[in-house]
Amino acid sequence: MSAGAKRVEQLDRVVIRFAGDSGDGMQLTGDRFTSETAQLGNDISTLPNFPAEIRAPAGTLPGVSSFQVHFADYDILTPGDAPNVLVAMNPAALKANLADLPAGADIIVNTDEFTKRSLAKVGWATSPLEDGSLGEFAVHPVALTSMTVGALADHGISKKDAERAKNMFALGLLSWMYSRPFESTIRFLERKFAKRPELVAANKAAFQAGWNFGETTEDFAVRYEVKPAKMRPGTYRNITGNQALALGLVAAAVRSKLPLFLGAYPITPASDILHELSKHKKFGITTMQAEDEIAAIGAALGASYGGALGVTTTSGPGVALKGETISLAIALELPLVVVDVQRAGPSTGMPTKTEQADLNMALFGRHGEAPLAVIAPKSPSDCFHAAIEAARIALTYRTPVILLSDNYVANGSEPWLLPSSSELPDLSVEFATAPNGEDGRFLPYLRDPETLARPWAIPGTPGLEHRIGGLEKADKTGDISYDPANHEFMVRTRAARIEAIDVPDVEVEDADEAARVLVLGWGSTYGPIGAACRALRQRGLPIAQAHLRHLSPLPANLGEVLRAYDKVVVPEMNLGQLAQVIRARYLVDVLPFNQVSGLPFTAATLENMLEDVVKNG
Repeated sequence: MSAGAKRVEQLDRVVIRFAGDSGDGMQLTGDRFTSETAQLGNDISTLPNFPAEIRAPAGTLPGVSSFQVHFADYDILTPGDAPNVLVAMNPAALKANLADLPAGADIIVNTDEFTKRSLAKVGWATSPLEDGSLGEFAVHPVALTSMTVGALADHGISKKDAERAKNMFALGLLSWMYSRPFESTIRFLERKFAKRPELVAANKAAFQAGWNFGETTEDFAVRYEVKPAKMRPGTYRNITGNQALALGLVAAAVRSKLPLFLGAYPITPASDILHELSKHKKFGITTMQAEDEIAAIGAALGASYGGALGVTTTSGPGVALKGETISLAIALELPLVVVDVQRAGPSTGMPTKTEQADLNMALFGRHGEAPLAVIAPKSPSDCFHAAIEAARIALTYRTPVILLSDNYVANGSEPWLLPSSSELPDLSVEFATAPNGEDGRFLPYLRDPETLARPWAIPGTPGLEHRIGGLEKADKTGDISYDPANHEFMVRTRAARIEAIDVPDVEVEDADEAARVLVLGWGSTYGPIGAACRALRQRGLPIAQAHLRHLSPLPANLGEVLRAYDKVVVPEMNLGQLAQVIRARYLVDVLPFNQVSGLPFTAATLENMLEDVVKNG
C-alpha cells in the first residue's frame, strides 16, 4: 500500500470514536485500530461503549455501539473527553454522539444509511447532511456501504457479507489518515477467517479499498502522524483490564508455587477473566464454569481448603449471592480472592455500563462482624499488580480479599510494560506440616503473632486433622464454642487481623506543596482526576491528588494526609460511599462529587468543579 503524496501534518494527540449499530463491528474496528496504534509506540487509552443486548434494535439510539481511542506522543491518562474524529455508520450513531463533538471536529459519515426510514427512527424529519445543521463540523460524506459492495463485486460472496465488510473499509480509511501500520490487521483477518478464505480475501480487499480511497479522494487532502510517546524502555503490549487481571492471577499462582482454581459463573463484565484464565492450564490454572454464583464460590473456597489459591470472579449481582460463602471464608480464615467487576445497578441495571457503587457492599455487605480486605486497581494495566496484591494479602493473612474493578477499567485498554519475574513479589506459602501444640496436638487457630493468621493445613496431612465449618470456633483448638467471652475474642481478633495487614502509605502528588485542596479518589477515577489536576497545575492553580488502592484496611497515614488540607474533594461514580467512610473514620468534612450516569467522569467535568473549589473554597 503506497503512502501517497499528500501533505503530512504532525499532531501530538488524537481522539477517534467509531460508532454504529451493535452489529456493525465497531468494537472490532476500534480494537484493530488500537492494535495498529500500539505498534507505533503511542500512548493509548480506550473506551468501549456498547448496549447490553446481544443484537440491539438496528438503527435506533439504544442500539448504538461505539469505541473511542485516544492516542498521543506523550503520557495520557484517559480515553479523551471529546472526539476529534467521529466515524458514524448511520443516523443513530451520528445523533447519539453529536453532543460530544467539539466545533471543528471531523465527521466521516456513511451516506448510504441516511434513508428516510433510518432518519425517522431517530426522529429526524430531514437529513442533517443536507439541512446545514452540521455547519460547525468538517463533514466528510462517504458512501461506505456501496463502495465496499462495489469493491467486493468480484469476490464471490453474498451482498450481505460484502456489506458487513464496511467496517474494514472504514478501518482502512482511518489507518491511511493517521499513518497506521496495517500488517497486524492483515494477519488478524487471516486468523479470524482461516476456514473461509473467501472472507479473508474480501475483508483484505475492503481494507485496501478504504486505504486507496483516502489516497485518491480530494476530500482528504491531509494525512496525519502522531510520533511515538517517550516511555520507559522495555517490552510493551496493549492490554485490557480483564486480561491484565487474569495474567496477574497467573503470576500470583506462579510466584506462590500454588495451583490456582477459578470458580466462575459467566456474568458481564467479568466473563473475559474466565476466558483468559482458561488459556493458561500449563501454569497450573484450573477453571470451572459453575452452574450458578453460589456453586462457583463454594468450589473456589473448597479449593483453598485443599491448598490452592481459590479465586471467584463476578459482578455486583453475583457478589450479593456469594455473601454467605464469603462469610464462611471469614470464619474459616482461608485465603480467597473475590473479583467484583462493578457495573451500573441495582439489580440487572445496565450491565455494560460502569459504576463504583459496590464499595459499601464490599466493606459491609455480610451478616455479623465480617471484615475483610478490599483493594481497587486504578487503570487497565494496574489490574495486573492489583491481582498480585490481592493474592499476597489473601495468602499472607488467610482472608478473603475483594478486588473492586469496574467496567471502565475492565474493558478499557492501555500499553502495559511487561515486568520481569524478578520484579514480582515472592508469595511462597508455608503449609503446616506437623502439630504445633505443646502437647503434640494440632491447634488450627494458634496464630502467627505478627499477621494473626492461622496455620494452613492441607487435608490429609497426618496428625493435622481439624474441624472446619461455619459455627464459631474456640481460640487455638478450633472446637465449636458458644462461650460468650470466646466469641468476643474471636470477633475482635478477626477484625484485628484485617487491621494488621501491611499496606503502603498513601502518596500525595503535590509538586509545589502550595495546595490547600486535596482530591482523593479510588479505583478507575484515577485517570480523569489526574488529567484534571494536571490541567489545573498547567494553568497555575495548585492542587494535590491522592489515590487509594487499599480500601480495607485504609493506609495508616491517611488521617494525617487528610488533615493537612483545608478542603478534601472525593469524586466517585456512586452517591458518596467512600466520602461516608472517610467522614465516619476521620471526622473530616469531605466534599463529595458524584456521578452515576453509567459513564466515567470526563477530565473537563472534574477540572471545572475543582477550579471552583480551589478559587472559591
